Amino acid sequence: MIKTRSRDVEENRQTKMLTTLQRCVVLLTGLLILKVTAAVILGYRDYFPPDFQSDFLRGRECYFFQGYCVAFYVHLAAGPVSLVLGLVLVSRWLLRRFPTWHRWIGRVQAINVLLFLLPSGSWMGLYASAGPVATLSFSVLSVLTAFCVVIGWRHAVQRRFALHQLWMGRCFLLLCAAVVIRIIGGAATELGVDAPWFNPVAAWASWLVPLSVFELIRVCSRGRWLQFRPPTAGLSTR
Repeated sequence: MIKTRSRDVEENRQTKMLTTLQRCVVLLTGLLILKVTAAVILGYRDYFPPDFQSDFLRGRECYFFQGYCVAFYVHLAAGPVSLVLGLVLVSRWLLRRFPTWHRWIGRVQAINVLLFLLPSGSWMGLYASAGPVATLSFSVLSVLTAFCVVIGWRHAVQRRFALHQLWMGRCFLLLCAAVVIRIIGGAATELGVDAPWFNPVAAWASWLVPLSVFELIRVCSRGRWLQFRPPTAGLSTR
């Protein structure tokens, strides 16, 4: 009896430590995403009006006003919105306290991603300065993100909330590729990396690495870290 009680106490202690660690990681990750997003938005001053000497727009003047500008400005608006709403939606506190808000914000997020972010990103990806390898990466990323949104939404409608959280978690990781690729680019600049292969590799690594880590942790922990117990009160997809 004493050994069993001691073992339960130790397991509870480890669970609390793990929960605290998770919260710290989530908080730091959220702050990093907000910091990078804010830095990106500050860079928008080069795009109103478009400065073709800025890093991203350099060399795009020849086709910018031939339709590319539409996708470009739509993406500028939809990108930060998707990241901020994604951070809000992964908040369990909001879900438990305001499930109706969670549902409506989720609908806005799905519409924003499916109708604005992904189509504009796919269009821009066709003109990726890193070449066809990067274009293929962005195309695959768009398809996978759309797939995660649709499957996640379907599970929510069917009230399979654990699967809904899993697929929307994958979706958010894929959306964060925009943040990861900027972090990779910043690190490359600091390290002086300027190889022609770097940008295409970064395009793939920006979403393959986070998604692979996510799946590896999920498998190794047998779902314990990602286990979800949705509140039953007030949850409805209607």
